[in-house]
Amino acid sequence: MYPIIFTPDYKERVWGGQKLKTVFDKEIPFEHTGESWEIACHENGQSIVKNGQYKGMTLEELLLQQGEDIIGKPFAKGDKFPLLVKIIDAKDKLSVQVHPEDDYAKKNENGELGKSEAWYVLQANEGSKLVAGLKDGVTEEIFKAKLESNELEEVLNEIEVNAGDVLDIPAGLIHAIGDGILLAEIQQNSDTTYRVYDYGRVGLDGVPRDLHVKKSLDVIDFEHKHSKELAMGIKEVFEGYEVTEYIRNKYFVLQEIVINSEYKQCFNGNGFEIYMCIKGDCVIEYDGESQDVKVGESLIIPTDLMEYKIIPNNKQVVFVKGFIDDKI
Repeated sequence: MYPIIFTPDYKERVWGGQKLKTVFDKEIPFEHTGESWEIACHENGQSIVKNGQYKGMTLEELLLQQGEDIIGKPFAKGDKFPLLVKIIDAKDKLSVQVHPEDDYAKKNENGELGKSEAWYVLQANEGSKLVAGLKDGVTEEIFKAKLESNELEEVLNEIEVNAGDVLDIPAGLIHAIGDGILLAEIQQNSDTTYRVYDYGRVGLDGVPRDLHVKKSLDVIDFEHKHSKELAMGIKEVFEGYEVTEYIRNKYFVLQEIVINSEYKQCFNGNGFEIYMCIKGDCVIEYDGESQDVKVGESLIIPTDLMEYKIIPNNKQVVFVKGFIDDKI
């Protein structure tokens, strides 16, 4: 096994832009490129191996052939690949939306998983905001009244954000991305999204986009049990690198890795790791071999690759890291 880099699956969205090209030099296919599915193994999108002996294979094909070596024993049992990692370019604001928990999705979406996710802000225009939950005291009745009167924005909790901010979005938390934001997303491997409000917008085909009001009302957190604040990371400083952990839940761990000289890992073989390079270029050394990684690329460190180190080509390299191991 080796560090496996992927070519993304790009998605055209009415709110998308060109930042995937201008910021990360990606070869995007659409004028309104909204999403780059960086690490994807879903019926609605597949990333493609970019390097090494498995070049040209979809992630699904690779897992069917080498699943246990890539992500460990769960895939050998027939389990679904657990994560989906994206970059989202919101030139315009996204719809106000919510995702269901697993039980609701399995019953109402043909066995699909629910979706808990997290956002890491890569860039944000001055004053750009995320929607994170409802304002304090907003009940289901108030919400419905504001939705019917086309005044829903009055009850949404907004947070102004900057690069490096992280928002945890468990299933049930209503949310939206404001215009002028580029962010990385790690989530359960699901494409189940319920739009509850879309500003009266039409899609690229000129037709109003579908709303899912009833399902949204079924799953929105009207009890205000989820945090609406930005995640506060816990930083550890080591010789040559820093690790800030923002989120650890039953689905994934999200960290920021800042490497100044060298980052060495001895993997325990009980999970797998996903890296998204967001600043600088680097080299990954492993088993007497090496792999170049460019800014904007995403990769999987397979469970079978027990030891590796990352060395920046220039002064510093920064990663968004998501992983699953036997501790979550």
